[in-house]
Amino acid sequence: MSNCNDVGTWTATCTLENTGSQVDVGATTSEPATGAASESGGGSTRPTPSPGLTAPACVPSATELCRGNYTTSFLPDVTMSDLASFRPAAPTLVSEPDGFGVARMPTNLVASGAAPHTAAGSLFGYAVTVRFSPIAFRFDYGDGTSRSTATPGASWSALGAPQFTATDTSHAYPAPGAYTATVTTTYTAQVSFGTAWRDVPGTLELTSPAASLRVLEARTALVRDTCDVNPTAAGC
Repeated sequence: MSNCNDVGTWTATCTLENTGSQVDVGATTSEPATGAASESGGGSTRPTPSPGLTAPACVPSATELCRGNYTTSFLPDVTMSDLASFRPAAPTLVSEPDGFGVARMPTNLVASGAAPHTAAGSLFGYAVTVRFSPIAFRFDYGDGTSRSTATPGASWSALGAPQFTATDTSHAYPAPGAYTATVTTTYTAQVSFGTAWRDVPGTLELTSPAASLRVLEARTALVRDTCDVNPTAAGC
């Protein structure tokens, strides 16, 4: 650029840094002939000229020169309700033994499908990726009791445990009967507009469809032989 009274040629260098949370813009100007740099500020700068050069009447600041070379956009704030089209499907409740239980013995319940969920799409005109993470589970057993855990549970076989072993999510029903159980999964959410992940305020709760359980009474009897030894014995 030329200075205001057209003495020599001044150069300007612009810098732009995006930290993800703010944009920093800086600039410097260089005096003609010497290459000496002068930090720019608001309005104009007036460096000391080299010998034999006339001091310019005014020199536009580099900040002013750089203003037309960049634009700053602010990403929108996102709420949990904005993510309705990205949310995961509700988990299902699986019971062991399948659909049955024995009174006063552990019935194992597992929140199946409750796992981290990532989806991509568009939000407010921006390309966005949304990530849901399950953090808590509330098992409502249908007999007036419930349990909150940090785990969705696991099958007896996955745990390497025999049937009717107590687990973090199992429940011993006190009496035989028909029960309806559910599990509610609590999720947190994060969004990314192509840069860093941003936490979305609040949580999302999804409740599974109701699962019907038939809890039976188990009775024992003393017999002379096992059914393997005497298949025609009483109770065999």
